[in-house]
Amino acid sequence: MRVHIATDHAGLELSRYLVEELVAAGYDLVDHGPAEYDALDDYPAFCISAARAVREDRDTGLDSLGIVLGGSGNGEQMAANKVRGIRAALAWNLDTARLARQHNDAQVVAVGGRQHPKEEALEIVRAFLAEPFSGDERHARRIGQIAEYEATDTVAGRLDEVRPREFPAAREV
Repeated sequence: MRVHIATDHAGLELSRYLVEELVAAGYDLVDHGPAEYDALDDYPAFCISAARAVREDRDTGLDSLGIVLGGSGNGEQMAANKVRGIRAALAWNLDTARLARQHNDAQVVAVGGRQHPKEEALEIVRAFLAEPFSGDERHARRIGQIAEYEATDTVAGRLDEVRPREFPAAREV
């Protein structure tokens, strides 16, 4: 399996560790940067590059997933999710990593480098990479709805069915 990885300065040390461990485990790794530490770097380009490469690989039938890292992983996940067709999930434990693949067929995992010891982050990433999509109809249907909205800005017949309820404050605070 090919794995694309990207980070910001806060995840650079973890990224190097993950690359070393995953290559030793037999994964084909592609590092989208940065190449060196810069406390003022901007992560979006690195993370978008990795997510685009995952999408391109998968479009050609190649088994490929991605990893994006940062201090919290939040911004990196948001950047990866801007790539059309990519579902990136922030994982903070083994269950969220596995469920991201099982239920959401996420192709990219985001991990916060400042949130986990490197060994724990490696286990989260391994869980994500090893878990297959369940293929359950309900999960496939929901993923289809997300893709439909991404392509058309609507979810056929469903957005009109949503009836938001307002709950005004009892009194001003």
